[in-house]
Amino acid sequence: MVDFIHNNKELYGVEAICRILPIAPSTYYQTLDLCDEKHCFAREHRAKRDLHDLHHAEEIKRIWKESSGRYGVRKVWQQLKREGYIIARCTVARLMKKLGIQGVWRGKNKQTTRSRDDQKRADDLVKRNFTADHPDQLWVSDFTVYSNKFRLGLYRLYY
Repeated sequence: MVDFIHNNKELYGVEAICRILPIAPSTYYQTLDLCDEKHCFAREHRAKRDLHDLHHAEEIKRIWKESSGRYGVRKVWQQLKREGYIIARCTVARLMKKLGIQGVWRGKNKQTTRSRDDQKRADDLVKRNFTADHPDQLWVSDFTVYSNKFRLGLYRLYY
């Protein structure tokens, strides 16, 4: 059935043939990806994509190096478009991930606690010795902060 679709797709189109036959277009394309030596009609499609990927990967790496490794997916994609390349942003993202390159992350780290040296701290009554000889001899506690973002703002839960 896949051979029939492949042989007639130029005349009728894959989707039109699949509407009449009891097969989903995704099944046809998945079968193309699982090409073996006997049925190699997908090889031309894969070879073309691999050639495009090689060429685009070189250009992506060049633009990324020219930016001293600062550009991320969006800026590399915009630069490629300015240079006249027709390429999808998701393709740039896929190739950058495959190449193992990414842009610089900007922005400040969020300060979660503010240490104040002018405030008196609690005395260390156990002198950092947290072992006890018998039950109810030593009690310790800890604060754990969970942040939840709701529609009205940021709420913190203390446990």
